Amino acid sequence: MASTPTEDDRSLLTVVARMTAKPGKEDELRAGLEALIPTTLAEDGCVNYDLHVAEDDPATFFFYENWTSGEKLDAHLAAPHLVDFAGKLDDLLVNGSDGLIIQRLKRIA
Repeated sequence: MASTPTEDDRSLLTVVARMTAKPGKEDELRAGLEALIPTTLAEDGCVNYDLHVAEDDPATFFFYENWTSGEKLDAHLAAPHLVDFAGKLDDLLVNGSDGLIIQRLKRIA
């Protein structure tokens, strides 16, 4: 069985970010999300930054992320490449920028 990042380090901050593309914007959203990956993986504190699509809804995307601290995640959220992309969310997402749901999680078992 493959291990997850929190298997070896329970102190990691896990993040699940969910968003759904407006009709007709699925490919544009996916391309924009994929473009974030290389820069984000190079950021200090990023352990993994995995993009997923819902199996039953190709318009709904999720990032599964692990960070070494909340401060490192906050720095990521303020990074120029992410701020630039966030400025496009009103055009790309159902419910605009409010359609991005970010949940911070701590592993307990």
